[in-house]
Amino acid sequence: MGAPLADEVDPRPVLRHEVLLRGRIIDVVRDDVDLGEAGVVTREYVDHPGAVAIVALDEQDRVLLLRQYRHPVGSFLWEVPAGLLDVDGEAAVAAAARELGEEADLTAERWSVLTDYATTPGSSNEAVRVFLARGLAAVAEGDRHVRTGEEAGMELRWVPLDEAVARALDGSLHNPSTVVGILAAAASRAGGWSSLRPVDAPWPSRPGA
Repeated sequence: MGAPLADEVDPRPVLRHEVLLRGRIIDVVRDDVDLGEAGVVTREYVDHPGAVAIVALDEQDRVLLLRQYRHPVGSFLWEVPAGLLDVDGEAAVAAAARELGEEADLTAERWSVLTDYATTPGSSNEAVRVFLARGLAAVAEGDRHVRTGEEAGMELRWVPLDEAVARALDGSLHNPSTVVGILAAAASRAGGWSSLRPVDAPWPSRPGA
C-alpha cells in the first residue's frame, strides 16, 4: 500500500551548519545534509520563526481582508490578518488572538485550526498555522493598538466568503495565507465544519507552539 498520505517530519543529519546572514527577523543559513545513499548535499535556506494567520468570519459568512503594502513584491496585497511567532513561549492561538487585535481591532470567542502549511519548503523552513476565528467583537476604542509602518492606514474590508474564493481562483489574490485560508474555510464549510481541529492540535513543524 505504500506510505500513508501524510507528510512526515524526519530530518536528515546535518553535518555542518553555517549562518550566512543574520537578519532582524530571518537568517539565511547553509547546511551540509547527509542523505544516506544519495550522499551529502549542501542547501541554503531561510531560517524563519514561523507565523500564524487568521480567517476571521462574521455571522454573514464574510471574511475580513486587509490591504497592506509588501515591499519585496512591490505590491499592495489583500490579506487575512497574520503575524510572526516571535514571542518566546507564546502559544500559536495566543499569537493569533494578539494579531487579530492589533491588525483588525477584533476579538474572537471561538477559535479552531483550519490548516497548516509550509510556505516555500524548498528554500525556507517557515511554517504557518491558519486559524478560523468566529464570534467576533470589536476591541474597545481606548484599548486599540496603534498601527505603524506598513500597517498604518490599512484598509479593512469584509468580503463574502464565496466572493473571496472566486478572487483567489481568478488570480486576483496572491498572499499565500489568504489563498490557503480562504479555500480551506470554504472546503470546511462545505463539509459542515467537520474538518476543524482544536487550537492545541499537534503541529509537528512547530511542536509546542
